[in-house]
Amino acid sequence: MKKMFTGILPLFFFGLVSGSAIADSSEPIKIPIKNWSSQIVMAHVIGGIFESIGNTVEYVPVDNQASFEAVRTGDLTLVHEVWQSTMQNAYYAAMEKGGLIDAGTHAAETLEEMGVPNWVIEKDLCPGLPSWEALKDCYENFATPDSDGKGRWLEGPQSWHGDVMPNRLKGLGLDDTWVVKFAGAADALWAELKAAEKEGRGTIIFNWSPNFTDAAGFTFIEFPPYYDGCRIVDGGDVTTTGCGSPTGWLKKGANYRFPRSHPNAYTIFTKLSFTTPQIGSMAALVDVEGMTHKDAGAKWLMDNEDVWKPWTESVLGESN
Repeated sequence: MKKMFTGILPLFFFGLVSGSAIADSSEPIKIPIKNWSSQIVMAHVIGGIFESIGNTVEYVPVDNQASFEAVRTGDLTLVHEVWQSTMQNAYYAAMEKGGLIDAGTHAAETLEEMGVPNWVIEKDLCPGLPSWEALKDCYENFATPDSDGKGRWLEGPQSWHGDVMPNRLKGLGLDDTWVVKFAGAADALWAELKAAEKEGRGTIIFNWSPNFTDAAGFTFIEFPPYYDGCRIVDGGDVTTTGCGSPTGWLKKGANYRFPRSHPNAYTIFTKLSFTTPQIGSMAALVDVEGMTHKDAGAKWLMDNEDVWKPWTESVLGESN
């Protein structure tokens, strides 16, 4: 995790803060920092937008699933990436308790799924991909020293999805030849892509879109269609849990006090909506170009004023 920063000096440095900016409040806007690049860079992008109109921002490291309760109770001001397939239950549970409000939806459509870099298909390491049924016959090409001869799926940290993927292997009848291992952090997924390509072996990892890999070349495996209740955590059983992940929305949420404590910032937050390429470009600044998350956020703001300034100008006018 990168060192956190609270303050407005970086945006003054890049000339993005208006001299006439007037803060909504002296109270800092608390933005969550989780453990994947697009979320962290977007946190700094949104924080930079708030700073550009004179507000103060505090970045708060937080567990993903706990973040929705933290917004509900006011320990966080907002949450800016709510992925439908894996976060909607915690999001709506917090909303039902009261204190968390829906703050709109990004333009990007989301997918979180197991998949392969395109070169795995081009090298024909598993003929028949992207159909999941191809996995029945190619597991040996995906074995690693820690998989006991089975093919390995490298999932994200277990805190992200629990046992969804191990249960999926059981539901598909693949657990005799495939095993799920959990990465410690998102960085381990990208390190695995580089290592597997260098070693010429197959690799299957958890990935998502929007992400920098959208441009790099990545294919999601086509599993049996998702439907409500197919996963064990949602009431399904081993006969139904082989279902894939759904495509879905990417929402925002806020504490119910945010519209009153920071009316301009809240209105801008409801208006901002990022696309798939925009979110992918945020992640690429870190995962491809090697920038820090904070510097990536500042660079993205500097390079994309035509994207975000209309949101601030629509609230405060063009002089801001």
